[in-house]
Amino acid sequence: MRFAPSIFGQLLEPIDRRQFQAIVDRHDGDAYDKSFRSWDHLVALIYAQFCGSSSLRGLEAGWNANSQHHYHLGSGPLMRSTLSDANRRRPVAIFAEAFGLVANLLDRQMRREGEAMLRLIDSTPIPLGKLCDWAKSNGRIRGMKVHVVYDPKTDCPRVLDITDANVNDAQVGRQITIEAGATYVFDKGYCHYGWWTAIAEAGSIFVTRPKSNMRLALLRDRPIAEPQGDGFLVVEDSEVSLVSKAACKLPMRLRRLRVQRETGDTITLLTNDLERSAVEIGRLYKGRWHIELLFRWIKQHLKIRKFLGNNGNAIRLQLFAAMIAFALLRIVARTRRVTIPILRFTELVAQYLFGRRKLHTIDKPPPVNPSRPRDRASPNQMAFIYE
Repeated sequence: MRFAPSIFGQLLEPIDRRQFQAIVDRHDGDAYDKSFRSWDHLVALIYAQFCGSSSLRGLEAGWNANSQHHYHLGSGPLMRSTLSDANRRRPVAIFAEAFGLVANLLDRQMRREGEAMLRLIDSTPIPLGKLCDWAKSNGRIRGMKVHVVYDPKTDCPRVLDITDANVNDAQVGRQITIEAGATYVFDKGYCHYGWWTAIAEAGSIFVTRPKSNMRLALLRDRPIAEPQGDGFLVVEDSEVSLVSKAACKLPMRLRRLRVQRETGDTITLLTNDLERSAVEIGRLYKGRWHIELLFRWIKQHLKIRKFLGNNGNAIRLQLFAAMIAFALLRIVARTRRVTIPILRFTELVAQYLFGRRKLHTIDKPPPVNPSRPRDRASPNQMAFIYE
């Protein structure tokens, strides 16, 4: 009989095992846990994301109860003490680079040449509570932050870094590899004149909000051809420059827009884009809420509220495993032409994780007794009934 992989096995197929092993070898990831390899570790944490395990005991019991599937997944039995040790010692860079491999695959599948590249940059806090007394506080929450660069057109997130909660966003934002011709949209937390200058020198665009203490000198007003946007009204469009000593840090003409929302409040936008219309720039910043929706989806439907360890290394590994699971769901949904909404698909994956069925039919019941052919007699054939 022809072998049929499980749903979980099909979800793991986009991960290139050879490339992943090259990452492990580069970081010597199996040096201390040779009986529990990095691949076993990754598979276990991704399984925990899909099935919703919130404890080491529950993960161990659920995984070992499906031992008949371990061979085809390239893995083996799980012991919670071994997993706990690996969570504490295995280098986070292995999972970070593994996510980079999967994110690159998702990006290649969805990118369309010739389209303008849009990158949304933001961070989201991960509260850890009192159990992790080592976690640092930023004045609002005690925990960590996940910094993400997101392409809303391809639905492709890239984890820039996972830091303590008190790390400044601009400090992490400067680590971004600037893509020529891309448009970067971020809030006022990413204010750094040197980084803005580097974006402009690379031929790229930034759209942000200035801080309240930023001093700007008006150079000239620009005419507003179409002030009305989708849910906002452009009330000012002007060219400005930084004044006094700050001018040498950002030696370029800037564009300031004041936008009035439907709620009545007014926000100020700052950009180096002198070509787009005011409404287009306002629309770009309004689209920044796509990354907020991404954060909400991840926090609601992936398991990053309860962690399988209370040390920093274990939490970072689980966060990267969650992002890998997120990317795998989207890659498989597109390559296998899954037509149902991604939320319904995620819920069905959790229900049929080790079921052997095709992914594009996951929402349909299996055929009745598929091993026995149905009677395909012609409806025109005479039927004799004997009493």
